[in-house]
Formats: sequence, C-alpha cells, structure tokens
Amino acid sequence: MSKSESRWWPLIKLLPSKTNFRFMRFAKVYGAVSLIATIAAVILTLYPLTPPCGGLNCGVDFRGGTLLELTTKTPADLSKIRETLSARQLGDVQVQAFGSPMDVMVRFETPEGQNPALVVGGAKQALVAVLGDVQFKRTEVVGPKVSGELFRNGVLALALGIGMMMTYIWFRFGLTFGVGAAAALLHDVLLTFGLFAVTGMEFSLNTVAAILTIIGYSVNDTVVVLDRVRENLRKYKRMPLADVIDLSINETLSRTAITGVTGLMALGVLAAFGGESLFGFSIAMIFGIVVGTYSSFFVAAVVLLWLGVKRGDEAEVLKPVDARP
Repeated sequence: MSKSESRWWPLIKLLPSKTNFRFMRFAKVYGAVSLIATIAAVILTLYPLTPPCGGLNCGVDFRGGTLLELTTKTPADLSKIRETLSARQLGDVQVQAFGSPMDVMVRFETPEGQNPALVVGGAKQALVAVLGDVQFKRTEVVGPKVSGELFRNGVLALALGIGMMMTYIWFRFGLTFGVGAAAALLHDVLLTFGLFAVTGMEFSLNTVAAILTIIGYSVNDTVVVLDRVRENLRKYKRMPLADVIDLSINETLSRTAITGVTGLMALGVLAAFGGESLFGFSIAMIFGIVVGTYSSFFVAAVVLLWLGVKRGDEAEVLKPVDARP
C-alpha cells in the first residue's frame, strides 16, 4: 500500500507489514483442542437422540407448528400470553420477548388432526381478547409433513455443499492438501452445530443458509493459505515443512485479518438491528468467520504438517503454465 493510500486508512497501520509468528510450534496443542471441541460438538448435537433434531432447538421450519410475532400497546404480560395459549391445549407453548417490551414471539404446536388455519385463528382471537389492541406482524404455519421434508432437504443441502467443496479441493490441490482442507471444513461445520446445541438458539432454515455460507467462507480462507504453502514449497525446497507453513501463514495474515474484521463489522450491525429472525443467522456467521480463520491456520495447516508433502511432486505440480524451457 502506498503512503497516499495509507493516509486514508489509518487503522491498517496497526497491522505490521511483516510478522514472524511460530504457529506450528504448538501444533499438537491446536490439534488436540480442535479434536476435543469437534467430538464435544457432535455429542451435544446428537444427544438426546430425539427426532428430528436431537440436541438442537429446531424451529417451526423443522418441527412443525405456528410462529406468531405480535406487538402490544403496553409492555406485554408474557405469563398471561402463555396461560391463554396453554389453556387451548396447543402443546409446547413458547413465549419470549425480543426487541422492546411490547414485542413478543410466540410458538406453539398444531394439535394432531386439527386444521392449522382454524387453530391459528382461534389463538389470535384469544390473544386479542386478553391483551386488547394487538398487531400481528408475522405468522408462519408449517405442517409436520412439510417440516420433515424441510429438515431432510436442509441436511441434504449441507451434505452436498460439503461434498462438492471437498471434491473441488481434492482435484485442485491433491490428496494431502485436500485432506487438510476437508478437516478444516468439517471442523467449522460441526462446531457451528455445537454452538446452537450449547446456546439453545433456534435452528431454522436461516441457520442452514448461514452454515452453507460458512462453508464457502471457510474454503476460501483455507485455499488462500494452502495456495501460499504450495508456492513457498517451490521457492524454499530445503526449508523444513513447519517453517514453510509458518512463513505462508504470516504472509497471508494481514489479508485474512482485514477480510475477517470487515465481515465481523457488517454482521455485528446485522445482529444488533436485524431483528429476531436474522439474529441466529448473524451469530452463526460471526462464529463461522472466527472458527473459519482459526481452522485455516490451526487445522488445515496442522493436518498438512502431520501428513507431510513430497517436495519433488509438489515442484512438478507448481510449474508455471507459461514457463519457458
């Protein structure tokens, strides 16, 4: 960056132009922590083994039922809303405030064999009778059959997204690099599931969209690091692999930091002002950027270090296309 450009971006001056951190010095520690965290995330996501979502707090999209967002003229009495709907035998009734004290989100199940439209209409009438002037801002009704199909399609979309990314990396970088990138990708996805299992945030179709976006971000971040490793393997053929990886991470560190911080700033605003429907999406994306950056440095690179690279083969692969004899 030129001096004239740096005048207009003073915060970038906080990033040193050259770093020399020894990331791979604690490779065993990073590997152990990542493995333990991933196993814990899988256990928390699957336990208890109750369909369709196990330990996740599935929303109306996946469990079926009704979601209402309503606004009252005065601060809402949550206990009165809960008692009113529970008296109508609507199964698991969830009532929570969000935003201002007048904004309320209500979730309840549709009794088996009853018409969802009639159930929703009766619930709204009961709430108006108890609360007075009520404005219903959002109404979502999902039947159990549709919710089951949405859950299966969501899982299928995640599986296909991960599979296609892994296939691309395998063919683009080779088996050794592909295994490292695949490990980082699975690490990020499973930890995101674990986040929702631990916090109890609602797992919905918006969350699936966030995880798919995380997959793309994680792969992009990992590819940048792995590509620089391949370039440096050609330039420094006698340098130990750990030193090559450290050099490559240090060379891409400023780019990764600037990209990540920019994304976090935008997502922080979205989480604060996007409302309840976008809050889970924003938190998942923020978490995904953080763990995606971590896995590029401390999962993909560590796996690459443990598996090793054949220098002769790498030099042949990295021969420039326009090279002249």
